[in-house]
Amino acid sequence: MPPPVIPAYGLALHTTTPHLGLALGDGAGYGRHQTWNLGRDLASQLQHHLGEFLQPQTWQDLAFIAVAQGPGGFTGTRLGMVTARTLAQFLDIPLFAVSTLAALAWQAGPGDGSAIAVCFPARRDQVFGGIYQKMGDDRPPLALVPDSVLTADQWQTQLQTQLRDQDIPLRLLARLPSQDGSSSPDSLGSQAAGAIVANPPEAEAVTAVLAIAQAAWLQGDRPHWSTALPFYGQSPVVTPPSTHP
Repeated sequence: MPPPVIPAYGLALHTTTPHLGLALGDGAGYGRHQTWNLGRDLASQLQHHLGEFLQPQTWQDLAFIAVAQGPGGFTGTRLGMVTARTLAQFLDIPLFAVSTLAALAWQAGPGDGSAIAVCFPARRDQVFGGIYQKMGDDRPPLALVPDSVLTADQWQTQLQTQLRDQDIPLRLLARLPSQDGSSSPDSLGSQAAGAIVANPPEAEAVTAVLAIAQAAWLQGDRPHWSTALPFYGQSPVVTPPSTHP
């Protein structure tokens, strides 16, 4: 009689916004996730929610950890990355750093090979943007255009180039700016031909962070915790212009 199969549980963290997202699954049908709107309490509440969410599983049940590496808020992204790296180092298990944009693309993409452009406003009249191709649920998405910080004009150029040079459909996922945001819907590419505008909740993409890591895990990828790095894109501090001639 063959020995029983031990589930390979993975835990995913998404902290790049004031909403905390956690997900747990074994890649074989069992999975659950939850989000919390913690705002400024994210740092003080993260450990508490982690401990409660994990039950009835234990830390020793985990085969790997996945974390949203950004882009996103500087403080939240750093908090999630430090927490994930600490846990993975302590448990001596692999750590997958997953792009926030790639997770949104995975969540929205039908897996038919179409290109999925994802963007949302950044600081100082810029945007975070990347273009991904999802070929199915059994492999991580392919970055056609890696995550970057661009001006609105540069992002529009990327979209038009993708539409012109690639003979595949293009979908657009854009988190539109708030009322006082400086980026307009048009600047995020909502008027690009063939694009579809959406406004996905980012913390809910924690399920996609886990799914991407599970796909890589099943392909044999075992990244060391030390290779997981955040993608901030921008410094949270604006350097004043020099007064020297």
